[in-house]
Amino acid sequence: MNEQVEVRVRTEGEPLRLAVICECADLGCSDHVLMTPSEYEQAHADPAQFVVRKGHVIEDVEDVVAENDSFVVVRKRGLAGEVAEELA
Repeated sequence: MNEQVEVRVRTEGEPLRLAVICECADLGCSDHVLMTPSEYEQAHADPAQFVVRKGHVIEDVEDVVAENDSFVVVRKRGLAGEVAEELA
């Protein structure tokens, strides 16, 4: 969904940011995270990686690959990772 919808947020003195929907496994989650376009591109350079809010990581199937104050980048592993790569 985030690839289809792009909401740009600019605050005075801050770089351009995108408001993206949390990509956690909870289909009912509609939380947003703010990130730069570059951060978004880096996070999705690997098709098995997703951007989630802090506290939305599922440790059974995800490894944290990057984290900051605003969001966490996770990489799916096992069957979840295989499915993500096939769908990319």
